[in-house]
Amino acid sequence: MKAIRRFTVRPVLPEPLRPLSDLARNLRWSWHTETQELFRCVDPGGWRAAAGDPVRLLGTVSADRMAELARDRRFLRRLAAAADDLDDYLHGRRWYQGAAEGPGSARFPAAVAYFSPEFGVTAALPQYSGGLGILAGDHLKAASDLGAPLIGVGLLYRHGYFRQSLSRDGWQQEHYPVLDPNELPVSLLREPDGTPARVTLALPAGRLLHAHLWVARVGRVPLLMLDSDVEGNGPGARDVTDRLYGGGSEHRLLQEMLLGIGGVRAVRTYCRLTGHPAPEVFHTNEGHAGFLGLERIRELGEAPGLGFDAALEAVRAGTVFTTHTPVPAGIDRFDRELVARHFGDGAELPGVPLDRVLRLGAESYPGGDPGVFNMAVMGLRLAQRANGVSALHGAVSREMFAGLWPGFDASDVPITSVTNGVHAPTWVAPEVFRLGARRIGAGRAEDALSVGGSPRWDAVADIPDAEIWELRRSLREQLVAEVRERLRASWRQRGAGAAELGWIDGVMDPDVLTIGFARRVPSYKRLTLMLRDRERLTELLLHPTRPVQIVVAGKAHPADDGGKRLVRELVRFADDPRVRHRIVFLPDYGMAMAKKLYPGCDVWLNNPLRPLEACGTSGMKAALNGSLNLSVLDGWWDEWFEPDFGWAIPTADGECTDEDRRDDLEAAALYALIEDRVAPRFYDRGAGGLPDRWIEMVRRTLATLGPKVLAGRMVREYVERLYVPAAEAHRAMEPGAAEELAGWKARVRAAWPQVAVGHVEAVDQEAPDGAAGTAGLGSTLTLRVQAALGDLAPEDVEVQVVAGRVDPDDAIRDARSFPLKPAGGPDLEGRWVYEGPLALDRTGPFGYTVRVLPAHRLLPAGADLGLVALPAEAVDVVGGEAGVLLR
Repeated sequence: MKAIRRFTVRPVLPEPLRPLSDLARNLRWSWHTETQELFRCVDPGGWRAAAGDPVRLLGTVSADRMAELARDRRFLRRLAAAADDLDDYLHGRRWYQGAAEGPGSARFPAAVAYFSPEFGVTAALPQYSGGLGILAGDHLKAASDLGAPLIGVGLLYRHGYFRQSLSRDGWQQEHYPVLDPNELPVSLLREPDGTPARVTLALPAGRLLHAHLWVARVGRVPLLMLDSDVEGNGPGARDVTDRLYGGGSEHRLLQEMLLGIGGVRAVRTYCRLTGHPAPEVFHTNEGHAGFLGLERIRELGEAPGLGFDAALEAVRAGTVFTTHTPVPAGIDRFDRELVARHFGDGAELPGVPLDRVLRLGAESYPGGDPGVFNMAVMGLRLAQRANGVSALHGAVSREMFAGLWPGFDASDVPITSVTNGVHAPTWVAPEVFRLGARRIGAGRAEDALSVGGSPRWDAVADIPDAEIWELRRSLREQLVAEVRERLRASWRQRGAGAAELGWIDGVMDPDVLTIGFARRVPSYKRLTLMLRDRERLTELLLHPTRPVQIVVAGKAHPADDGGKRLVRELVRFADDPRVRHRIVFLPDYGMAMAKKLYPGCDVWLNNPLRPLEACGTSGMKAALNGSLNLSVLDGWWDEWFEPDFGWAIPTADGECTDEDRRDDLEAAALYALIEDRVAPRFYDRGAGGLPDRWIEMVRRTLATLGPKVLAGRMVREYVERLYVPAAEAHRAMEPGAAEELAGWKARVRAAWPQVAVGHVEAVDQEAPDGAAGTAGLGSTLTLRVQAALGDLAPEDVEVQVVAGRVDPDDAIRDARSFPLKPAGGPDLEGRWVYEGPLALDRTGPFGYTVRVLPAHRLLPAGADLGLVALPAEAVDVVGGEAGVLLR
């Protein structure tokens, strides 16, 4: 029979065991091995049944077992030590506190609000779908380890992301189990009178959207999650947070309004109730939370407040925007009329002009669609600082969004990059950690994983080859056991009986080279590239002396039938009795599975279409466990690849190569690499019976890549390069300054059509009559530029020379800019003369141009307004042609 009501009965712990509740409710246990071992001791069988979730575990332990533990002095000593360790972790000084007390300590922000549509902190809190959420979870955990004062903001999805299974013929099937927040490691935020705290949004036609606030403790970092499944909401509003990335356009828009607008209100409520410092910086992880900027504009505009333009400047100053997609199709875009309906009269954000809202998301550039509202475009316009998530992705993003800065080369687009990292304490296998701890001590090893520092990672050089190889085999053996268990469960779900599954006991071999491939399944990640030549792949799998085995996992989006067909194609190949002991597909890829996959694989495979992988952090997690990467040069691998610790799959990305031909060529290159280089290195044995060259690559992977791929390194970069400058800009943008900057921008925009570059001349002082088109290395040109400024004054602009090497099309590469100084004017026609030197410090084809940019002390970059004046005609050069000097 089905229950008509559901409620949660919480366990009542004996007084000596009360600290168990605090340990279970702080998600630090998810990356702290000692705390996990403590809970395992409570009830080993129950721990396995609870899938390593201490909240679930404590709800199942019998009263007799609890009474027994309450009398167990040894257990109570361990419990007290774990509780003291957590207290020290939560309240002790860490990197951020030390750095904030150094020179310029006032620069560090008191708090940073970090918004993301998903967070992958632990499998016990399934609020993630893929890399974006895992990255966000690692960001919070690393911030906690560093002591950085972040507040995470997201949504609580009652169905999370879907669980994946397979039909008998290999078709992906989705299941959406209901999550009860009372059974999760979260707590409801309450007002002083005990009532649940909530935020409210106004919807069209007088409707309201209410949300409660659940708080997850991610170490030192609170994660606020808004939940619309509350009394007082109508059916449509109640389902807003039903599932991650579900529903149609309006449903998705409501989710993003709740995340952005409601998220800011949630932060204000949390700070009011807890005394947490108010954020000085707001970080938007992708465009989904972009509406947070509109809510902050509304706050600043409350009477008597700032006008829209001044409020916009104040908001931009303290906002950081991170883009994660390298393709326009990956950006949320809504129908303009749908957005207008939700931000018009009688709806959300009264007092914020609808036309200004719509302009923020308008694709007002060549090729843009005037009928859509672009969330990433709004995110960039509402943030003074923006970044991609690898060096290559930063370059791709500057190209993709260059239309927002017309007249500028892509290299000048103000989007930088901070390469992603992964939270090592989460992803490093305990066995790997213990091996390092034996060399440098547990405390130093923990510090090396969370904060970094290459000298500590260099200790890998002292680990004997035999220990490294023994560790790698042990991890591979654990993976084999995990694969067999999961594969058996999958086949039972597919309808197979026990009598059919005896073959699973022979699946995979702990002494065979193991390749892993696991990720989401959009087409650009090319799940089935390995199947382009099935006979060639089969030969690799069944090689008589150098066999290969492959573990594959991944989820296709529920609405992506193309992705589901790729999954079925892979599954059907893996079902073939000839090869099924050498290649497996494991359904329901998630954090719990990943923690076994990364350490157990010898090689991590990644073969996306370059440059469509923004970063690709799965390979980083594998590397931290001594796995070698075999990848297309995309994302982080393009940035840090060296032959000493992995292999690069060549790409066939010429303009004349069609898709099928490209995939055939790259698959052939992949097969050749495995057959000729990867497998021989794994199986070749030295004099001591060990694969010496392979072990050296493992050692180089750990020592060289280890410090780079850390989320601790990533968060330190965000703090130093983005959060601190944003906090300083926020403080400088007090109301008077914001009004001044907004007025100045309006004046500059109105006057800019009159700004122009006139006559330009360059004289080589050492050879003013030299041969045309030449100049000597080390010589200095004197530049003189006439610039018309119209109604602007010299202090409103900066006149620059931009110089560097030129390609055959006279495009300047590796450009550097130098300011010129006013030397006279204005003349009768209102033109000013600017002068300055240009040193010729490199040989070869060299060129320059000049430009005029707006300049103001509160601008973060010259391209901030997207205004530039360039020469209208060929440059007049004494002794040269068109500004190009050849030598």
